[in-house]
Amino acid sequence: MVRWITALRSLHSVSEPAREYLMVDRIEEIMPSTLETIDRAFYTWLDETLNVFSTTNKGWNKGPLIWVSAERAFQIKNNKDLRDDYGVLKLPLMTIERTEIVKDPTRKGIYQAHIPPQNDFKGGAVTVSRRINQTKTGDFANADAYRKTPTFSSQGRGFGQLNFPYKNRKVVYETLTMPVPTYINVTYSVMLKGEYFQQINEMLTPFIVKTGQINNFFINADGHKFEGFLPQNFAQNNNVGNLGDDERVFETKMDIRVLGYLVGADKNEERPKITVRENFVEVKIPREHVIMGDIPTTISGAFYRE
Repeated sequence: MVRWITALRSLHSVSEPAREYLMVDRIEEIMPSTLETIDRAFYTWLDETLNVFSTTNKGWNKGPLIWVSAERAFQIKNNKDLRDDYGVLKLPLMTIERTEIVKDPTRKGIYQAHIPPQNDFKGGAVTVSRRINQTKTGDFANADAYRKTPTFSSQGRGFGQLNFPYKNRKVVYETLTMPVPTYINVTYSVMLKGEYFQQINEMLTPFIVKTGQINNFFINADGHKFEGFLPQNFAQNNNVGNLGDDERVFETKMDIRVLGYLVGADKNEERPKITVRENFVEVKIPREHVIMGDIPTTISGAFYRE
């Protein structure tokens, strides 16, 4: 995570209380994209965007949304209302399971070629954002203006005016870079379960209607946006036709594909996910002086020449 704070520091004409109030102008947080980021984005889309309700024995209620990878003991302790006294799940409900991750070389996103990171401990290959460092740029501008502006003193140049208007060529930029995103296809298996066929109809309708005449949608998490694709077919499965003694259960299963991307190797990578770099604006090579026989580099003993 990288936090950018735009600070207004060169405020010579502002009082101390007002200066403290103006110190922070904007804060931006940039989080890396991981597998958990994609999972959380998809879960939030199902839970909050679709917000599926159905008719139950207690009225019009929202059914539970279960991530099936969790242990059964944890589910029972975390939410005791999911099961009855005999340990059987209460219907209706929805379950999510991540079933497949595919790294398809033909789907590279906007980067059609691999861009290697810079050869240092910071890395970074793709420029995300670029802005001017107002504080350091202002320091260079004030220093040059103070040294170059003329005065009415007999000493000529120097000891001039701060903030004197002139074209400043020493601009310090802050550049944010990140590794090239690795695009993957993540498949989620969503199961709708209900005791009555009416419950399946009520839960399935939002999946068909919310996206309109198209089958794609967008999900978000931590500032990252991913695209999901609904299937064309929604498989129906129930045990009503066998006329057996088993408990009647209606099921609808669908496989939803999400086009996501990963930035870095998460905790298994030592390099930072977001790198901030600053450019050079001035290169100085000092003069070499000797003890004996050195040529004077001053004018009237006042200033050093540039």
